[in-house]
Amino acid sequence: MQIYLDHGATSPTRSEVIDLMTEVMRSQWGNPSSLHWWGERSTMVIERSRLQVASLLNADPEGVIFTSGGTESDNMVLMGMARQYQTPQHMIISSVEHSAIRLPALFLEQRGWEITYLPVDRYGQVSPQDLARSLRPNTVLVSIITAQNEVGTIQPIDKLGQICRNANVLFHTDAVQAIGKIPLDMQALPIDLLSLSAHKFYGMQGIGALYINPLTHKKRNIVPLIQGGGQERSYRSGTQAVAAIAGLGLAAELAEKELTQESSRLSQLRDRLYQLLGDMSDLVPTGMMGSDRLPHHLSFYHKHLDGRKIVREMNFAGIAISSGSACSSGAIEPSSVLLAMGYSESEAKNSIRLTLGKSTTPEDVEWTSLVMHQILKP
Repeated sequence: MQIYLDHGATSPTRSEVIDLMTEVMRSQWGNPSSLHWWGERSTMVIERSRLQVASLLNADPEGVIFTSGGTESDNMVLMGMARQYQTPQHMIISSVEHSAIRLPALFLEQRGWEITYLPVDRYGQVSPQDLARSLRPNTVLVSIITAQNEVGTIQPIDKLGQICRNANVLFHTDAVQAIGKIPLDMQALPIDLLSLSAHKFYGMQGIGALYINPLTHKKRNIVPLIQGGGQERSYRSGTQAVAAIAGLGLAAELAEKELTQESSRLSQLRDRLYQLLGDMSDLVPTGMMGSDRLPHHLSFYHKHLDGRKIVREMNFAGIAISSGSACSSGAIEPSSVLLAMGYSESEAKNSIRLTLGKSTTPEDVEWTSLVMHQILKP
């Protein structure tokens, strides 16, 4: 029996997406920058996808810029903002950011930029009051993750963004883990910039987007990382990956249609699995629960066993889970996220994450609980 519970690392590409991408590669393969019929057909594919992504976000399609994924989008924001200034300024990020934010921030800090790392509470949540107190006259950007990838905690993005808007400071959020799991309305939320990646909601790996609020574009420009032919409004030059963009658009459209029902189903399965594992005293939950947690996400640390050992044992039993973030699960060091949340080094090394998805069934949840009880029994 094979059970995949690592959708936080990547999700399988939907068959509908594969079919569409295959058709586009066969019949709409022209260069979108070309003026002839073949180029126009590819341009139509891209613009349809832009509309589909914008609809998922309830956003202005003009602000959707296609990238290679969340990491590039995050780097575009931090490095693109920094390139505007001749002298280093001040940025704010949380202490539980993904490495795609944390490492660019460190890079800038080593070059003279002032970076404030906002603390979080035991559940991984940022305090709006801490953000307000950390703003300075030379603060040019605040970047706070929408939902933490290792512990599933959802940040109070609406409050944090409003503080930035009131102070006329740009607000960016890495929403890679949240897109397709919780609703995000760009017309209602005070967000200037947002990163997303298709492979977290059943598109293919290697394609994503950065949403740049058109009002933000008019106020301040992000200096491109890639110079060239001026594609994607010159934010991201290079011939667009038409088939991958088509797949992203369809994945976004399907995610929008299914979001409410699927989120409810996943949260029920998540809560059932949490209940089934609740009698294991050595398995301690991490992060928020309830409405402040991603609906498909569970995370724990074990009091005695290394998280990677648990992952290996579960893999031998045919069940895929992860230890912390997929981007750092091969590392020896303890999770920087759990350390920031106040856990000890041993606790941070013993963390595991189970993330459910479209393929997850009630039977999968019951079997996973049974296997974990066998593997983790004293």
